[in-house]
Amino acid sequence: MHVTAAFAIMLFPIRWLSQHMTQPVIITVAITGAVPKKKDNPAVPVTPAQQVESTHEAFEAGASLVHVHVRNPDESPGSDPELYGRVQEGVRKHCPGMIVQFSTGGRGRDQTARGAMLYLKPDMASLATGSVNFPANIYENPPDFVEGLAKTMLENGIKPEVEVFDLAMLYNAANLVKKGLLKDPPHVQFVMGIPNAMPARRTIFDFLRSELAAILPKATWVAAGVGRHQWEVNQWCLENGGHCRTGLEDNLRIEPDRLAASNAELVKKIADNCARFDRRPATAAEARAILGLRAAA
Repeated sequence: MHVTAAFAIMLFPIRWLSQHMTQPVIITVAITGAVPKKKDNPAVPVTPAQQVESTHEAFEAGASLVHVHVRNPDESPGSDPELYGRVQEGVRKHCPGMIVQFSTGGRGRDQTARGAMLYLKPDMASLATGSVNFPANIYENPPDFVEGLAKTMLENGIKPEVEVFDLAMLYNAANLVKKGLLKDPPHVQFVMGIPNAMPARRTIFDFLRSELAAILPKATWVAAGVGRHQWEVNQWCLENGGHCRTGLEDNLRIEPDRLAASNAELVKKIADNCARFDRRPATAAEARAILGLRAAA
C-alpha cells in the first residue's frame, strides 16, 4: 500500500473520533433586530434580499439558526407577514436545513401584529414570558398575551424559544409547561446586558443555569450577551455546554474599536474558538435533532 494512502487510513479514525467526541453548539445569528440601522453599521441587513444574503453568509460561517426581524422601508421595526415570508423562503432555498425563527418581539411594534406572521409556520418563534424595562421603554408582555402567543405557536407546530430577560420569566415558562401551553422540553434563552434589565454577570448566569436545571431539567438553553458583553457570554456558553447567539441585532462591533464587517464575521469568531472548549458548530441537521424539530423538507 502506498505510504500516503496508509497514513490517510490511519488518520480517518482520529478525525472521526475528534468530530464525534466534541459537543456540537447551535450558533444562532440574530441578523437585524429592531434597533440598529444602516447609519449605525452599514452591514445591518434591512431588506429581505439583504437579510437572505447575510443569513447565507452566516450559515456558511457556521450558524444553524437564524433569528428574524423585518423592517419597514424607513428601517423602523416591521410586522408585515409578506416580508417574513420572503425571508423564510429565501433562507430555505439558499441555506438547506437552517432553522428559521421569527421574532414576536415588541420594540416599535403593535402588540396585535406581533404574532400575525405565525401562520407561515416557521420552525421556531421567540416568546418573551413577561414584561421588563428596556433602556427607553417598557417591553410589555401581559400574561394573557403571552398565553395567546404560546397557544398560537402550539397550534401551528412552532417551537417557542423562551426569552428570559429577568428571573421571573423563567418561572413563568415553567408554569406554561404545567398548563400544557409549552411542550417539554422547552428551549430557553437568557438575555443579558440590556440596560435596565438583567446584567451580564457570571454569578447571575450560573444561578440561571442552576434554576433552569431545577425547574426545567430537560430544557436546552442558550444565552445572548448584548453589546460589549456578547463575546464574554458566548464564552460562558461554550464553556458550560450551552448554545450561542451572536449577530448585529445584539452587537455592532467585532472589536471595541471596529465595527463588524458582517453577521458572518461575528459567527466566525465563535466557530473559530469552539475547539478551545471541545465544541464544534452544529450542522443544521444536528441543531434540529438537539431542539427536537422535524427534519427539513
